[in-house]
Amino acid sequence: MQQLDAFTDSEITYGDFFRQAPEMNPNELGMYELLLDRLSELGCEYSIRVQKTQISLSNQYMFACISFARVNKKAELPSHYVVVTFSLNYPKNSERIAVCTEAARNRWTHRVVIGSISEIDEELLGWFQEAYEFSNNK
Repeated sequence: MQQLDAFTDSEITYGDFFRQAPEMNPNELGMYELLLDRLSELGCEYSIRVQKTQISLSNQYMFACISFARVNKKAELPSHYVVVTFSLNYPKNSERIAVCTEAARNRWTHRVVIGSISEIDEELLGWFQEAYEFSNNK
């Protein structure tokens, strides 16, 4: 029996993913590429899985993803954005975090709206590094 999800995932490139964004702007792709570059600079080793609704980053387990999920009212979102999601074993408290939910016992999912390259800063990268380590040590 053919695994449709695996086949579909392998047919979607990250270029395809970003072209489906509403009113695509090169800014979204640039934010994604910068985020991956910065994670690599931190020494994070991960695999990438491109799906129709998100791009997942995994080491042993998924530790982060990039999507176009609407986490705020449309009027509150920048005209061009990506949503980065990461998981930790506790709720992180910051005004930058649009949504924080307890997805499972001792696993909190955090969603951050990124509207410009300048928002991929040391604070965000620190959260991703922490999520990477949390996932790696499960």
